[in-house]
Amino acid sequence: MRLATWNVNSIRARVVRTVEFAVRESVDVLLMQEIKCKPEQFPYAQFEEAGYHVEAHGLNQWNGVAIASREPIEDLEVGFPGMPGFLKGHEGPDAPQEARAIGATVGGVRAWSLYVPNGRALGDPHYAYKLHWLDALRQYTRDTLTRDPGLPLSLTGDFNIAPTDADNGDPAVVEGVSTHVSPPERAAFQALLDAGLSDTVRPLIPTGFTYWDYKQLRFPRNEGMRIDFILGSQAFADAVTGAAIHRNERKGEAPSDHVPIVVDLDLGSADEDDLPMIFG
Repeated sequence: MRLATWNVNSIRARVVRTVEFAVRESVDVLLMQEIKCKPEQFPYAQFEEAGYHVEAHGLNQWNGVAIASREPIEDLEVGFPGMPGFLKGHEGPDAPQEARAIGATVGGVRAWSLYVPNGRALGDPHYAYKLHWLDALRQYTRDTLTRDPGLPLSLTGDFNIAPTDADNGDPAVVEGVSTHVSPPERAAFQALLDAGLSDTVRPLIPTGFTYWDYKQLRFPRNEGMRIDFILGSQAFADAVTGAAIHRNERKGEAPSDHVPIVVDLDLGSADEDDLPMIFG
């Protein structure tokens, strides 16, 4: 199975290059973020013509997540258990949820497309919401893997966090001033790893950015950030046989400011190793 994640930054504006990429790279499962449309506005036809089923979750022209798959999409879930909501000026636990998480089982993998809140600014209510959201995701991850330690679980998407200094090449993003690099955000990312996940791309691709701001010639200067990830449980990580960051997708006409990340999975190898040998 080839699984990819991509913050497409408006699927209606970039459906052609998104589908072309998926077909060209033989992607089986594509998890998208920032689709920026309601489900009834999603350009399903182009995906279906290319052989993909699509499930989308969007509430307005902001945020939004989707899953496109060549294989059946099963056990669809919108929002993970305990996921908090947000509304500026609203206090209390019943704030409306945003379209930031969609999960499904595809080919035996429990995969989530996640668009982690940006945080906006240190001290902003959205920053506190971001940390709360990440803690709820950690709790969901820990509970899920406690119940089923052998589950191939993958949390993929735009995490809006550069976990290390090497993941931040944008001179405008500074610790103590900016979000994405603050110690609490980085601690929240580490807490996800401590809950039973690993960054399945980094061992194969130690360096490289996944996002470049449109402003100030950030891409030509390679002043980017690594904020998009495919995190996986032990069972998922053990199945990863290859990975790629498709930097060239930041080039060309009207690109997204993010690029796709891809992993190849051999989900049968671990189970096959446990089978008894049969002698003829």
